[in-house]
Amino acid sequence: MGRAFEFRKERKFKRWSQMSKVFTRLGKEIVMAVKAGGPDPANNTKLRTVIQNAKGASMPKDRIEAAIKRASNKDEKNYEEIVYEGYGPYGVAVIIETSTDNINRTVANIRSYFTKSGGSLGTSGSVSFMFTKKAVFRFAQKDLDIEELELELIDHGLEEIAENEGEIFAYTEFEDFGKMQKALEDKHIEVINADFQWFPSTTVELTEEQEEEINKMIERLEEDDDVNQVFTNVA
Repeated sequence: MGRAFEFRKERKFKRWSQMSKVFTRLGKEIVMAVKAGGPDPANNTKLRTVIQNAKGASMPKDRIEAAIKRASNKDEKNYEEIVYEGYGPYGVAVIIETSTDNINRTVANIRSYFTKSGGSLGTSGSVSFMFTKKAVFRFAQKDLDIEELELELIDHGLEEIAENEGEIFAYTEFEDFGKMQKALEDKHIEVINADFQWFPSTTVELTEEQEEEINKMIERLEEDDDVNQVFTNVA
């Protein structure tokens, strides 16, 4: 699970960097977090997590503060988080996480991306049963003993831990996100990024040409301002 996640994450960050949209998406997450739980990160776990992710993505402090201030304005539009599911070409299962202030626009765009790629947008639950949603925490390895850390975090929901290029990835069940977040905070481990990922229970093997076609579809989806993350069951 770990290696596949690390590859997808690295590839996605590269695309986001090229599109220069990561700050905009983080800004939307800040707005949603503030509207859901208030502007004080000390009393708003979700906001604290988003701010932590924003810092990990090198989002300027003044831009973070501006997003919080903007979200506190009652006139600021809110966003709704919606998950779309469907099949891409070659029977590839696709899950798309979005946050939108216009559902009609978003669903129309998502459907068009599927159609143009030879796939089809499905209904809720049409492919998600083939995936498991996990919480993933990423932080610097520094001088941490990964074996010792693994033993310490098992009681807090840790399922798997992996190291890659000086960073550690800790995986938990979706429901154990809060437990793991608190455990890492108590250990004064500075998390670079914490979010949720969909991991396929089974994968499909594609040729290089077929995978390139799927990647083009993913890129179209991720270029949409309403789309946050895209997951597939490609091996």
